[in-house]
Amino acid sequence: MKLVKENILPIFEEVIRKHNYFLIDIVFRGSDKNVVMEIFVDNQSGVTTEGCAEISRELASILDEQLGITEKYRLDVSSPGVDRPLKFIEQYPKHIGRKFEIKYSDNDELKKFTGILKKIENDDLFFESSKTEIKINFNSIKTAKVLVSF
Repeated sequence: MKLVKENILPIFEEVIRKHNYFLIDIVFRGSDKNVVMEIFVDNQSGVTTEGCAEISRELASILDEQLGITEKYRLDVSSPGVDRPLKFIEQYPKHIGRKFEIKYSDNDELKKFTGILKKIENDDLFFESSKTEIKINFNSIKTAKVLVSF
């Protein structure tokens, strides 16, 4: 079997869920003879090295033993990092109290907002900036990045 993202995606998602993580993205790079799969995972309490190692070992075992992958590959399992935009609402709760840069759609107008995430209610995110609270529905968010402060 050849390494094709669409073929392995459901299997990877199941393994990752089993470890109480969720899949953010899989990036394939390298060549056909030396594939590198970057698997980005997250969870509510934060990504650990041990969690990534467990997921990596199980995925490698499935690729080698169950799927019979014979081509050379490398698995890199890690968190998406703070420089990557958040893609799923499940990523937000652990960032309550942090500053965000949000681009969102409001009545077909693209707006930009910088503020601190205060709370989440269902699909609504509440941010505060200059003592003004703004509610943004998750589905209207185009990009959301946590701003790192030192």
